[in-house]
Amino acid sequence: MSSHVAAGDQVTSGLDRRTELREFLRSRRARLKPEDVGVPSHGRRRVPGLRREELAQLAGVSYAYYARLEQGFGDTMSAEVLDAVARALRLTDEERDHLIRLAQPERQNTTQAAPPPQRLRPSVQHLLDTLGVPAYVVSRRMDILGWNRLAAVLFGDWAQLPPEERNVARLAFLSPEARDRFADPERVALRVVGALRMNAGKSPADSHLSSLIQELSQKSGEFRRLWARHEVSCGTVGESVRLRHPLVGEFDLVHEPMALPGGAPMRLVTYHAEPGSRSEEALRMLASWEMKPLR
Repeated sequence: MSSHVAAGDQVTSGLDRRTELREFLRSRRARLKPEDVGVPSHGRRRVPGLRREELAQLAGVSYAYYARLEQGFGDTMSAEVLDAVARALRLTDEERDHLIRLAQPERQNTTQAAPPPQRLRPSVQHLLDTLGVPAYVVSRRMDILGWNRLAAVLFGDWAQLPPEERNVARLAFLSPEARDRFADPERVALRVVGALRMNAGKSPADSHLSSLIQELSQKSGEFRRLWARHEVSCGTVGESVRLRHPLVGEFDLVHEPMALPGGAPMRLVTYHAEPGSRSEEALRMLASWEMKPLR
């Protein structure tokens, strides 16, 4: 497989703070329509969204001041200015936090160093084994650190993969088998990209994470396209995901991620069915089948 990346598709590593700040602000400005924010639109626009001067006016700052921010120089801006820009851009809470991390990482005590190697505590693996729903634990780098047998039945037996391939982002973009387990793999892929970009902003010196982003940008055109959207989100808590399984067909499960306390950042991810639904019956069938040895 060629690792060539066309000039127009080049993807930054996510660790160049000024480049990320500039491109993030431009992408958020481009998604705002003048009529959505009460700005008169005169004639045809060469680029989508709001112009710099229009955004500056909405935020109540001078054009020169906002232009400097969009050039990547956020360290001299006050907290009030960044908050005003976030409101004018209609950023979500996650996007606002991302803006602040990029502009002024010291405001959120952003960890500059890479996190230490991450291993699952035995007690956490025991918790996974006792849960009656598919569940796994991922690191900030999206490495899959541990899972239970029902997760293996639902998503595939990760134990058969080399450790370096047990990564949610790598599976989402480079594994056709893993993608086939989702009825809408692009929706899942977009959520993965949003989480990956958020995590890169939290750990800008993580060379492992930077290498993963570069690998995906080289090997997946879909990743390059979604990465260029500058989405920043871990997805909606409690959102429904439609899965596809060769034994029970398509069914919906509720995706619930939650942070685990202590040590390096990890997230426990569970999937459960609505009580009394066909999906609950499908999950029950898989739970019964998973008691048999995995082949």
